[in-house]
Amino acid sequence: MPLKPWKILESNYVRPRYRFDKVELPNGKFLEATALEFRTWASVLALTKNQEVVLVRQFRHGAQDICWEFPGGVVEDGESPLVGVQRELSEETGYTTSNIIEVGKFYPNPALQTNLMYAYLAYDVEKTAIQEFDDAEDIEVHLVPLDELIAMTKRGEFLHGLQVAVLFHALAYLDRIK
Repeated sequence: MPLKPWKILESNYVRPRYRFDKVELPNGKFLEATALEFRTWASVLALTKNQEVVLVRQFRHGAQDICWEFPGGVVEDGESPLVGVQRELSEETGYTTSNIIEVGKFYPNPALQTNLMYAYLAYDVEKTAIQEFDDAEDIEVHLVPLDELIAMTKRGEFLHGLQVAVLFHALAYLDRIK
């Protein structure tokens, strides 16, 4: 028998973008399912002319840890993922480039979330602007050789799963996965 989507019988929002659905499963049973209607996200593996990756470190409340990440974040309503990731790169790091390509997209957590995350690769980024943080941002910028980032990931120092997925897409595009 082919797979079938669940039938939504009722939806209730407890907050904007936080929805609880009463659903009927294909087997006739009922379930309360949660859906988080997050906006699109985008992150970029940005390379300098010296093949250094622009990384950021910032505190993440959920993990209660300071995490290594790529520049990126929420794509604003009405904004394309490409424009959003260019804006985030500039705001978070002060680096910019016009040489940026999409290398993949994926669902961050399709069991609960409705959004997509876009992965980008940027070449020849240069420091051209000052950082412009959101109210909750306190970010350090670090330049790390690409091979060192791969080693950091193998050592368990680059732990953010979505960022590891972006790294995978970029490495696949660069034909660096063996």
